[in-house]
Formats: sequence, C-alpha cells, structure tokens
Amino acid sequence: MPKPSKQDLPEKICPVCQLPFTWRKKWDKNWLNVKYCSEKCRRNKAVQV
Repeated sequence: MPKPSKQDLPEKICPVCQLPFTWRKKWDKNWLNVKYCSEKCRRNKAVQV
C-alpha cells in the first residue's frame, strides 16, 4: 500500500497556539483523542493565548 502524501493526512487546529498540525504515526491509535500539537501546548493549556 503506497504511503499517503503529506497533504492527504488529517489535520487539526491546536486550541492553545491556534496553529494547524497534521497526523503523525505515533498518534495512529489515538488520533481522535489528540488535542494539542506538542507537549509544550499541552502543559500550557490553562494559559491559552
């Protein structure tokens, strides 16, 4: 099965930094639960910009 191109990957918007982030292989099993683009944003979720 061919690897999907980067533009075909699912994308979400981080609620902290408001920047889009794309699916990563390490998030394969829990993509529906991923909310933040990085550990830094997850730690700063109460501070929201």
